[in-house]
Amino acid sequence: MLNSIAVFCGSREGASPAYMESARALGRELGTRGITLVYGGSRLGLMGAVADAVLERGGQAIGVLPHFMQVREIAHPGLTELIMVESMHERKAKMTELAEGFVTLPGGSGTMEEYFEIFTWAQLGLHAKPIGVLNSAGYYDPLIALFDRMTGEGFVTPQHREMMLTAVEPAALLDRMQAYRMPETKRILTEDRT
Repeated sequence: MLNSIAVFCGSREGASPAYMESARALGRELGTRGITLVYGGSRLGLMGAVADAVLERGGQAIGVLPHFMQVREIAHPGLTELIMVESMHERKAKMTELAEGFVTLPGGSGTMEEYFEIFTWAQLGLHAKPIGVLNSAGYYDPLIALFDRMTGEGFVTPQHREMMLTAVEPAALLDRMQAYRMPETKRILTEDRT
């Protein structure tokens, strides 16, 4: 049972209304399932939408926000808990500590940086938590194609490619994450290295 999920997503709404609806749908699903949201702490964009939806369903929402961002008055005022940290690095470390899995919604470079770092940590065996991508309105089709290309070209093993769990609907993604078991990364990292 996943008790907490860290969500990486944009602090903007994006061009398509489908992105905000996906954020709200994910938040509703987390709240309904009693899964605590761990996220960046903002009231803006997709970040605010997912938190609002969790809270509206009576769920728990924990924000992790660096001090320098609080000064910009972007902190969500209604969270269950807001944890203040010193840096972006400390933010990611705290979110990883609190979360039992990760979901990526549409977002920009910050969202991608968070996704790739957490994926890399899994490849290296630093955690064995499921990593999901909610492919709202096909937003992540190019990313999925890139992972297929990296696998085809030999830069990502097929076992590591399987760590990228994707779905269009939040319920289906959370079900896949719940059933997921991490491959044995130590064996994968050392094979064919002699």
